[in-house]
Amino acid sequence: MSTISRRGLLGRGAAVAGGAAVSTSAAQALMSRNAYAAPGNRGRAGKGDGGYGPLQPAGPELALPAGFTYVKFGVEGSIMSDGNPTPKAHDGMAALPLPNGNVRLIRNHEDRDTAANSIVKGDPSTAYDKRGGGSTTSLEVEPGGDRKLVRDFISLNGTIVNCAGGPTPQNSWITCEETTAGQTQGFAEDHGYNFEVPASAEDEVEAVPLKAMGRFVHEAVAVDPRTGIVYETEDRGTSGFYRFIPDRKGNLAAGGRLQMLALKGNRSNYDTRTGQRVGKPLPVRWVDIEDPDPSAAETNPLAVFEQGKEEGGATFSRLEGCWYGDGSVFFAATDGGDEELGQVWQYRPRGNSGGQLILLFESRSADQLDAPDNVTVTPGGGIILCEDGDGDQFLRGLTQRGRIFDFAQNINNDPDDAREFAGATFSPDGDTLFVNIQGDTRGPGSPDELGMTFAIWGPFEDGAL
Repeated sequence: MSTISRRGLLGRGAAVAGGAAVSTSAAQALMSRNAYAAPGNRGRAGKGDGGYGPLQPAGPELALPAGFTYVKFGVEGSIMSDGNPTPKAHDGMAALPLPNGNVRLIRNHEDRDTAANSIVKGDPSTAYDKRGGGSTTSLEVEPGGDRKLVRDFISLNGTIVNCAGGPTPQNSWITCEETTAGQTQGFAEDHGYNFEVPASAEDEVEAVPLKAMGRFVHEAVAVDPRTGIVYETEDRGTSGFYRFIPDRKGNLAAGGRLQMLALKGNRSNYDTRTGQRVGKPLPVRWVDIEDPDPSAAETNPLAVFEQGKEEGGATFSRLEGCWYGDGSVFFAATDGGDEELGQVWQYRPRGNSGGQLILLFESRSADQLDAPDNVTVTPGGGIILCEDGDGDQFLRGLTQRGRIFDFAQNINNDPDDAREFAGATFSPDGDTLFVNIQGDTRGPGSPDELGMTFAIWGPFEDGAL
């Protein structure tokens, strides 16, 4: 962990995980407000109300508010420090501190090529599966000035469809496989697991599948630093929200217990996908998953979910990004809600009880919010949402009062086929926002559809981020 120098938030009772924080007052405000109190309220935040004003081109790739600038690096195909080309399909990412004061970015690559078309990245001798083309890359970036890229390399290889994940209090990154494919699909190993990559790694690490955390269509994780409990999202049309209670705090490889969220009372098999009310607390319980690594998962990706549902577990719609901040876990349902445009949820643990589930925001129109994917809690107590919708692609901000605003737009390619943002994460000092444009996930990308990484900085203090 490290302090947030830009706001001095720790002095106001904030908790920090992976370089992001949310203040106590922020969490209370997020829980208590209703974004749709007034008829026709579209929840937009203008400049002075949490937003940063209209976007304008800040370079050939991004439009940003006035006063912000960016640099681009880590472009797909560019040769990294270890001699390997930068892989495609940039996705989830975290920014972690290094002892020399620089920032370690660990970045996922959601390579979706089939086993027949996959090429192992980096050293084949360290690959989990020699037919797996997914990976993580690690980058060292200077935190100030022009945010210079110092070094980059393959840090995990032989996995597949590395979608999102999350930082840990142990200064590491958990990368998640968003598939349960295996040998029947031509791969040499079973997939659908999480893997850990330490920030200290300077080469490919041993790829150890964390099987007790479940074999399902993983998306993201968030770790509660007080308890060591890991919260996990699942990206399916019918999906669960899970928690992994490790046998040994901080040692995920030592095993533990997997559970799925359910609601108390007469709400067994509760369906959160439609008909929800913003701001209403829902009391939670947790049900055990007896077999977190079922052999049936390869042909039935919902084999873990069905175990939880049998015990009364709740159903969500396509759970995506997940991030911890100040005692709560915030996560997105990409196509949840009455309009199927996205929901933002908060889970608040409560001692030995199950805690509370609260709907923070539900989109009513695509120009307000369209398919939230990766999320991060910001140093100022807001939330950044990476869109994965149709047409234009934005980074949207969500203020403590529940209002949405545009923070960045991908202007690099055809708006009818714009590539999504992914992996938004703040530097440990809170001064820099790192984010990816994903690019293509299969085959070679065209010149205007390449994965790339950005560092963005400017007057964050002027708004909610």
